[in-house]
Amino acid sequence: MQLSKHHGLGNDFLVALEEVNGPIDAGPDLARRLCDRRRGLGADGLIVGARPGEGDGDDIDVVMHLWNADGSRAEMSGNGIRCLGQALAISRGDERAHYRVRTDGGLRRLDVSQLAGDPSADVSVSMGAITAGPEVPDVAAKRLSERRHATADIGNPHLVVLVDDLSEIDVVGDGAWFETQFPAGVNVEFIALAPDPDTLTLKVWERGAGVTEACGTGATAAAHLARSWGLVGDQVRVDMPGGSATVVLDGDEPVLIGPSVLIATVEVPDA
Repeated sequence: MQLSKHHGLGNDFLVALEEVNGPIDAGPDLARRLCDRRRGLGADGLIVGARPGEGDGDDIDVVMHLWNADGSRAEMSGNGIRCLGQALAISRGDERAHYRVRTDGGLRRLDVSQLAGDPSADVSVSMGAITAGPEVPDVAAKRLSERRHATADIGNPHLVVLVDDLSEIDVVGDGAWFETQFPAGVNVEFIALAPDPDTLTLKVWERGAGVTEACGTGATAAAHLARSWGLVGDQVRVDMPGGSATVVLDGDEPVLIGPSVLIATVEVPDA
């Protein structure tokens, strides 16, 4: 199997394309093995770009299947889908392309700018409609009673918590605890206002992956909720440990803009 490894702001993924490899028999065991950072290639998740099937529609370029590093299935990843878009552009030799991607969270549209020989691509993603997220369990709501918080669903569920100082947050301890309080798990974003206008700082605990350097869906959910709270405007910069992404909120769907960087192309025997 030929894989490419990419990162979106430090959130790294292994991508395998069926149009390169033929049919791929992927699943939780393969994801855990390949994503292991000591015995495998190491990544936050495994993405398979499958060929569209009969029910996907003639206008779909690729179907995205995503497994987290622990083998659990994820509906959507804003950083991961940018990595998939870059992998597709490199495979097809496209310097500028528009792709329609079917995900478990619904249809997503990508615009990719990938200059030949450049390891970095610029990718914008129409992220789909944001809806209300899962109800916050009573025990979690009690713990958050003095902090503004809300949930949102952007194909996957998020709990966004506004804090004064991110340095005072135990992302591992608090993030893991909040995730386990939700029956289906949840991605947990802790956000704070930055000195610059329309700017948030964010740290994340991702369902199935733990602490990551960035989360695209989390950045989008956080920007959406912060705007609903009157804290930011229609274009928001979200600063994360791995770098910054931009979320544009002035259309029917939020648009996430950020880079994808090719790290390596790898051949895996007997994958």
